[in-house]
Amino acid sequence: MLKLLRGKRLVFVGDSLNRNMWESLVCILKNSAKNPKNVYEASGRHYFRNEASYTFVFKDYNCTVEFFVAPFLVQEWEVKDKNGTTKETLRLDLVVNDSKHFKSADIVIFNTGHWWTHEKTSKGEDYYQEGSNVYKQLDVQEAFRKAITTWGRWIDNNVDPQKTHVFFRGYSSTHFRGGQWNSGGQCDSETEPITNDTYLEKYPWKMKVFETVMRGMKTPISYLNITKLTDYRKDAHPSVYRKQRLSTEEKKTPLKFQDCSHWCLPGVPDSWNELLYAEMAYWGHRTLMVSLVWMVVAVWPGLDLQYLQDELQSPGSCSEPQGGDLDTQVRSQTM
Repeated sequence: MLKLLRGKRLVFVGDSLNRNMWESLVCILKNSAKNPKNVYEASGRHYFRNEASYTFVFKDYNCTVEFFVAPFLVQEWEVKDKNGTTKETLRLDLVVNDSKHFKSADIVIFNTGHWWTHEKTSKGEDYYQEGSNVYKQLDVQEAFRKAITTWGRWIDNNVDPQKTHVFFRGYSSTHFRGGQWNSGGQCDSETEPITNDTYLEKYPWKMKVFETVMRGMKTPISYLNITKLTDYRKDAHPSVYRKQRLSTEEKKTPLKFQDCSHWCLPGVPDSWNELLYAEMAYWGHRTLMVSLVWMVVAVWPGLDLQYLQDELQSPGSCSEPQGGDLDTQVRSQTM
């Protein structure tokens, strides 16, 4: 994979689940580098939790693997109410401020989803904003649709698909039982994956909304649809081993504070990066084929160009899918 990344910028943009994937890829690539000493975080950091972005440099390959924190993909905002009190809002009409730093990267992997389930987000009371209007009440599904539409419009207007390969990684399943992330949900007793599809969760509405928006975009999106893949792995979360520095309250009742949304490493995110690698390799091969075609056309003017274009757009290429369930289409990399 490092050979594919030579001279390139690969950027992850999203929430802590994308950080999970970024961490996995950095570890995979560093372990495959011939000289690990020439792999380092650009600012010399060794702790990756509190900053807005991180960059790992692979000096021997002249490439970087970066992560930008953007859990909603749109901007978190502040406004003052009539009493002068500052309150947080979410600007559904503006993409994140850092967008200028990654819009020209060679490969960008976006995600969002988990923060849309938090209480403040899901209730939607005096929180969602468009322009100067703060909605008194807005359904979370409609807010999510507006945010993803804003993201899609920004991609179409600002990203050059001839230079930048855009990915979107789908929703990663959670496995809280007996509560949620903030109400005592647990998964520490899970030791085996799900083997019966009857016990899988319903397909998330978030992904249905995203898929609708994606179909209306002019920029091609490589969709890593890992939702079903992750749903099987109820056994693969950190649970009570989620972090080293526990608070006093967490130490007293550790079973009440479990992580059943992120993933252990090595683990499930490694599979996401295998899918990423496969898609990158395929697109790289197709780009080479297109370049060769134009070279042939240049020296053979009488060539039937339409025939070659039809061949390149045949099933198996990265053209628009020819119908069928989205999970089986080329853009969807579900296992």
